[in-house]
Amino acid sequence: MLTMTSLDAQNQFGTLIDASQRQPVTVTRRGRPVAVVLSYQDYQATMQTIPFHVAALISENYPLRGQDAADSMRLHLSTMSDTAAQEGLTEDTVLRMLNED
Repeated sequence: MLTMTSLDAQNQFGTLIDASQRQPVTVTRRGRPVAVVLSYQDYQATMQTIPFHVAALISENYPLRGQDAADSMRLHLSTMSDTAAQEGLTEDTVLRMLNED
């Protein structure tokens, strides 16, 4: 993954945008990563991933409390599990994917 300082990203914005079309670009400030710039196509693909759906689910259910929150989470997670199974995603596949890195 390409890395740019925040000053370079600011001064070379066109270069940053062009580079992000090929690969995600990490932007750093004082040596620490503060942002990632990626193409719109990569962004849309990211929005389709299961971790994003889990984060959205947590955000939706944050105002709920107690049994209401538990019931809502259970319903959403069972729906996600059914969808994953229909698409051929098994627990073994997930574990293999996690261990590839």
